[in-house]
Amino acid sequence: MPIYAYKCESCGHAKDVLQKISDAPLTVCPACGAATFAKQLTAAGFQLKGSGWYATDFKGSGGGTAAAATESKPAETASAAPSTPCGGSCACH
Repeated sequence: MPIYAYKCESCGHAKDVLQKISDAPLTVCPACGAATFAKQLTAAGFQLKGSGWYATDFKGSGGGTAAAATESKPAETASAAPSTPCGGSCACH
């Protein structure tokens, strides 16, 4: 169950509440009783770092090799093509 941060706009009372996603948001402040208790927007409490399941299981299997193949093709065609205007098919070269 996620933890939601609430803050009263009247008295400034702040509280973290453990609630189900399907639970209705709280509106009444437990400190002053005003109906100005609102859910706050907060950052996620965790970060995914390292080489865990998300890095290995959801990446494309051929992503790195396809990019390497497309990068090397222009270099191969440039070195294979002759630099003469006739293409090397005449007897002048």
